Amino acid sequence: MKPAFSVLFFTVTSGIGYGLLMWLVAMQLLRGQVGELQNFLIVGFIGLTLATLGLLSSTLHLANPKNAWRAFSRFGTSWLSREGVFSLLYYPVILIYAYVLYTNGGELTTAIKVIGVVSLLIALATVICTGMIYASLKPIRQWHNPLVTPLYLLFSVTSGALAYSMLGLALEGSLSHLASNAFVILLLTSLLMKVIYFKSIGKPEGSTIGSATGFTQAQVRLLDAGHNADTFLTKEFVFDAGAMKLLRLRWLMIILLFVVPLVLVVATYTFDVAPAVYFAMVSLYLGLFAERWLFFAEARHVVRLYHGDQRA
Repeated sequence: MKPAFSVLFFTVTSGIGYGLLMWLVAMQLLRGQVGELQNFLIVGFIGLTLATLGLLSSTLHLANPKNAWRAFSRFGTSWLSREGVFSLLYYPVILIYAYVLYTNGGELTTAIKVIGVVSLLIALATVICTGMIYASLKPIRQWHNPLVTPLYLLFSVTSGALAYSMLGLALEGSLSHLASNAFVILLLTSLLMKVIYFKSIGKPEGSTIGSATGFTQAQVRLLDAGHNADTFLTKEFVFDAGAMKLLRLRWLMIILLFVVPLVLVVATYTFDVAPAVYFAMVSLYLGLFAERWLFFAEARHVVRLYHGDQRA
């Protein structure tokens, strides 16, 4: 599949935004208090801005962006529709939570806690729906994988933990030990799951050109593509980055997304170099872009079988 920048930006940036907002609310619920109201509003604004920018960028990949509203009409059958509904539903809930918390002087009453829990559930549902948009597509073996949605959720929560720690340092002068320790655990878990995912999609299974055409007793090969110019299918689905390039990008992704942030976050405790967390966030963001680019570039739609590929 051809990686579109708008979709890469959407999934990475909105994932960080929702993750940050989830950590913001969860930490308040765990502590039973808000702390500085001004810092709460700043972090909340940043998280909501990231989520909004990501969602808006997703419409740029549409052939006709003004028809994006139609995506909300199939909630019962479409994960894309569910994502749209939950993402819009999240706004009034999180804004009400912020308003009542602000007017109540930062005191967490039972009613406010309930609203906070609801906002957490909606944010989780939104990220899960984003992952399921891809995991539900059976024609793409690399996406129709049980690890796709958990990885989407893990990356969102993991990046949110690091963003929360970074903003805590910027606004309060200290890192959140709980969020930082959780980041390390979540990052290592994500790395393990990503390695397992790479191994699972590398297995030679799925449809072949023989099974797709019904000729399984002999080798089938393409003699004529049926067109003499690129089509929508060849531009979007018959994308080939090259095996060596993909392999190099895998290693680059592992370094940027896992190794560098882990080393820098650990360094903040071992050598008391707190500013390293800023560089860790930059590396993580770039690593997530590389991971998401690979997620699309390594996906092979079964339609490729009708354009010469021997196996999907």
